[in-house]
Amino acid sequence: MPFKLTEEFKAKAAHICARYPRRDAALLPLLDELQKERGFVAEEAMDELAAYLELPYARVKAAVTFYTMYNRAPVGKYHLQVCRNISCHMAGAPGLLARLKEKLGVEEGGTTKDGLFTLSSVECLGACGSAPVMQVNDEYFENLTAEKLDALLDEMRHGRLKNRRT
Repeated sequence: MPFKLTEEFKAKAAHICARYPRRDAALLPLLDELQKERGFVAEEAMDELAAYLELPYARVKAAVTFYTMYNRAPVGKYHLQVCRNISCHMAGAPGLLARLKEKLGVEEGGTTKDGLFTLSSVECLGACGSAPVMQVNDEYFENLTAEKLDALLDEMRHGRLKNRRT
């Protein structure tokens, strides 16, 4: 079944677009809304949004592929994004990423078989002063250590960490 923007989405979109001098300026907030609905922004959704905003598909696709905050495929309940920029790298991010790969049994970009975790590395989370940093869904976890990481994984496994899509 082809993807179609829902009437509910179109009502939200009209409200969002009204805040901007031009409809195309609402591209990123509308991509956020699409992702909130399904957890990712599918190709068909990009095409529909481009038509809705009267933009070339390439412009929407460029935004989705440029920003790491947009998922182009389904992700786990918890999307773990480890910063790999220089500050985090120097503060131990490679070791944390290796630990996550080992504990979760997945490579970067992979999702655990139970659908609980997706592991990614991202270029920069903009929290260099509190490196190393990992973003879980919409929340930052800073000054991470192996012990803090293990405790955080335990919280997620036992459902004690808020999930942005529930």
